[in-house]
Amino acid sequence: MSWPGPVDVLITRLDPDVALPAYEHPGDAGADLVTTVDATLAPGERALLPTGIAIALPPGYAAFVHPRSGLATRHGVSLVNAPGTVDAGYRGEVKVSVINLDPHEPVTFRRGDRIAQLVVQPVATARFHEVAQLPGTSRGTGGFGSTGGHAATGASAAAAPAPPDPAPGAAGSTGGVA
Repeated sequence: MSWPGPVDVLITRLDPDVALPAYEHPGDAGADLVTTVDATLAPGERALLPTGIAIALPPGYAAFVHPRSGLATRHGVSLVNAPGTVDAGYRGEVKVSVINLDPHEPVTFRRGDRIAQLVVQPVATARFHEVAQLPGTSRGTGGFGSTGGHAATGASAAAAPAPPDPAPGAAGSTGGVA
């Protein structure tokens, strides 16, 4: 598969002094977004921070707002809805819903601080087809840690195979309802 290359994204500065999204290094997937306001978040507090920009993506693309790894590692900052989705038809200000997950220390943002990364990607739209029963797979309905592989699950991946799909109407079949 050949990649389409750079995508033209139209951008408007809602704040004339704000930095445009920029890639820090060649080959980076995410362009840095900055905040236009000062804000301090207490432990556990969240805030919706403005970026001072609005974008127009071409049809077939979406932008995803991801946390910055340095803020996460050093200060416990993440995004409430990571990744946030910016649809191609949205024309409002890109805002970032940040949360301070540090249990003890507040975190302070200053105007111009990099707060998140914007990743632009092609996206497929789906045609949904309702069926009475989905085709079976080796995984079946196993999910939410069913393959193990982590000490917290109490089982290794090899010891926790996914349960088989029950036949429709068979004992133990919930029809997809837990």
